[in-house]
Amino acid sequence: MSRTAETAGLYGSDAPAERQREAFRSGDVPVAVYGLGKMGLPLAAAYAEVCGNVVGADADSEVVTAVDAGECHVAREPGLDDLVADLVARDALSATDNRTAATAASVHVVIVPTRIDAGNAPDLSILDSVIEDIAGGLDPGDLVVVECTVPPKTCAERVVPRLERESGLESGEFGVAFCPERTSSGRALEDIRGAYPKVVGGVDDESTRAATILYEAINEKGVLAVSDATTAEAVKLFEGVYRDVNIALANELARFTDELGIDVREAIATANTQPFCDIHDPGPGVGGHCIPYYPYFLLDGREADGPLLETAREVNDGMPAFVVEKLREEFAAEGTGLDSARVLVLGLTYRPGVAETAATPAKPIVDGLADAGAKVLCADPLLEGYDEFDATPIEVDTVTDNALDGVVLVTPHEAFDGIDWTAFERRGDREGLVVIDGRDSLDLAGTPHRTYTIGRGRDV
Repeated sequence: MSRTAETAGLYGSDAPAERQREAFRSGDVPVAVYGLGKMGLPLAAAYAEVCGNVVGADADSEVVTAVDAGECHVAREPGLDDLVADLVARDALSATDNRTAATAASVHVVIVPTRIDAGNAPDLSILDSVIEDIAGGLDPGDLVVVECTVPPKTCAERVVPRLERESGLESGEFGVAFCPERTSSGRALEDIRGAYPKVVGGVDDESTRAATILYEAINEKGVLAVSDATTAEAVKLFEGVYRDVNIALANELARFTDELGIDVREAIATANTQPFCDIHDPGPGVGGHCIPYYPYFLLDGREADGPLLETAREVNDGMPAFVVEKLREEFAAEGTGLDSARVLVLGLTYRPGVAETAATPAKPIVDGLADAGAKVLCADPLLEGYDEFDATPIEVDTVTDNALDGVVLVTPHEAFDGIDWTAFERRGDREGLVVIDGRDSLDLAGTPHRTYTIGRGRDV
């Protein structure tokens, strides 16, 4: 990647907007993407297919080597393998493990992990480190775009001061915008290219304008420019906490199933026919890299309390224990207990079709069963390693070969559709298994199994 004297940064440029758009599309505005993970690599590829001049920086040398060889380390992203191979072959995309080398770019896009620590405080240490590297090579006219999720005011009160301090430049000589990643695993390219508009908010109007030029070229649905970077940061978090609170409502309603003696899922579906009602589905808990963490990003450092967000987290975090208790109750109804029962947990990833276990409810369910004295087995067609789970792994196509007393369905992978539920052998005096269906995905009608579905109750 080179930056010539003729190359103009987008921020603060006097060139007409159309000339700036053309400069970006023709590769005269070099781009660096910091972080080549499951969302960073698709983003780098999406930039590269438009401008043809992208370097991706990542601390993992194996990732860098793979990308530079035209290989895609991100699995199950339709179209990404071929796109990366093509872009690398055309010298439109390269990779480096030297973040400082990437500062030859004039657009710096940061999409690195941001997590919470054991005390639920946001950990922005990786972001801080990358920003310091960028500052070391920051030039007037450069634009820094933050895509990773951060607490509100991070760009204005953390990123800009750090860039000023480390670069020697003043705010107004460079731009900073927050343009949140709005993608889902398994459809990253589709989302980035324009499943819905891109949200853009700068620390000043010029940052917003410059970032808009970039994302209008990448996203066919265009840009939603908001008032400032802090608003854009809040938008990203609001999207997640809405889902967390809504799922918590559904989960709390599901707890009324037995006492009310109704199918709560039926009631929810019917209520949702009213145009102002949109209740989500209940389940065994909430996992993933996003929803379980976003409330803490929003609450961190705020003077105002957030009792609704905190309660929603408690409700959703409590669902694995609710699942274990329901299994205990169903065994008790048959005159037995969880102690020494052989229980299979189906689906360990946090979402169907995604080979990731971040905050998966399967983990506390497995732990709860083990604490209750059960012998826990587990099966997931997407996982190669099971070290984080206190359970004995078995292959999906052999589940009916195992002597089981119970099954808990956590994540409904398609591979489970082929299980022959009539093939389980009778154990002792029990005619069938005790099954907890956490996702309303099993149809065990006509089988001898005692089934309890979260939100529907016991099948009779």
